[in-house]
Amino acid sequence: MHTAGKLIESDLHDAPKDARSSADDSAKSLREQSKLALRWFSVPVALASVAAVALVAVPSLGFYAAAALLGKIRPLRDAYQFLSRTYDQLLNHLGQKVLRDPRDTPALRLMVSLTLTVVPIFLVQLVIGKPRLWLALAFYLSLYGLKFQRFVRMFSAKHLEAHRRQGYFSEKYDKIFGRYVEFFLGFLYGNVPELDRTVHVRLHHKENSGPDDTTSTIGYDRTSKLDFLWYLSDNIWTVVGLTPYLYFKARGEDENRRRMLWGITLYAIFFAAVFIYDWRIGIAYLLVPLLVMNFIMAMTAWVQHAFYDEERPEDYFANTVTVYDEVNFMNEGYHLCHHHRSGLHWTEMPAHLERISGKMRESGSVVFRDLDFMELFFELTVLRRMNVLAEKLVPWEPMDHEQRLALLEKRTKPVRTAVSA
Repeated sequence: MHTAGKLIESDLHDAPKDARSSADDSAKSLREQSKLALRWFSVPVALASVAAVALVAVPSLGFYAAAALLGKIRPLRDAYQFLSRTYDQLLNHLGQKVLRDPRDTPALRLMVSLTLTVVPIFLVQLVIGKPRLWLALAFYLSLYGLKFQRFVRMFSAKHLEAHRRQGYFSEKYDKIFGRYVEFFLGFLYGNVPELDRTVHVRLHHKENSGPDDTTSTIGYDRTSKLDFLWYLSDNIWTVVGLTPYLYFKARGEDENRRRMLWGITLYAIFFAAVFIYDWRIGIAYLLVPLLVMNFIMAMTAWVQHAFYDEERPEDYFANTVTVYDEVNFMNEGYHLCHHHRSGLHWTEMPAHLERISGKMRESGSVVFRDLDFMELFFELTVLRRMNVLAEKLVPWEPMDHEQRLALLEKRTKPVRTAVSA
């Protein structure tokens, strides 16, 4: 289970054998007390995270519906398409000059768009002082986009940025814009520094969502809304950096531990400074995005590694999901390919997936078509429509509908043997 309490016992492993029994009993008692105390705080935070997502969904989905209606007006649609093409041409030209790899221009477009919208809105709000509803709505709409599409793109951009040793920008611009998404824009999204560069790369890709991964879902029923609530309540300790910090501390990984502590401290200073300036601005512009980040990070981890093989719980080929969807920004849906070769450029993932298809077949890798990760979460956990998922499943051998359902049911149940005592 990925709670901070799980890691408390790790410091006792080196105790002498004659004291280990007593230490184990004490550790168990301490762990249970710690988990109970954490629950009193984390469960309300989980519920608040659900409320925060519902809050920002109102402008995101509302304006998406309005945009869809306006898109049916041909002159408006043509004008938008013309402006979009022109914008893309300018950024393609700019990408050739400022990026290490011009193929990352989609990430550049996102960074420019966020910088020209979210950052000025936040600064204007600080200058005005008193929170304004219209500014907050504009902030959420700019931050998350229509139908959460901008957040999805940001999530993919920061994910891949973490795997670039030098970030996206060329050497000439790296000192100013190095790791621009995680270490600048991320503050406004509620993303603690080092959660990507250190935790994602040096913890998640090391454990591959196995039993020791702090974001593992292996002990939960991934079709259960209640289980997801427990997972969401635990996830806040990952989002604020505490659980990864304890993971690195327990394993003596001092460099990673120091990095994590630095990231936590940096974000805490920013968070506290804004709240001291005006607590209302702090709630609307920092706390809400942090809670939304908690929900979406939990949701993403929940489904990206949802289908474990109980006989091989550490096999990431089995537990990592691949999805083919219409958007698939920077090939985020090729998640298994990314775990197999995390340094591979995102444009090369489709070809690489073909090369590892034999291993995928052997491991029973789960692949869905016409589905993104958000839709997978709703179908799997919120609506629990396994019939829909069975239809979208791409099996490696001929299966009828009932066989597909049985496979999905089996692979989403908790793997009890993997849960530490």
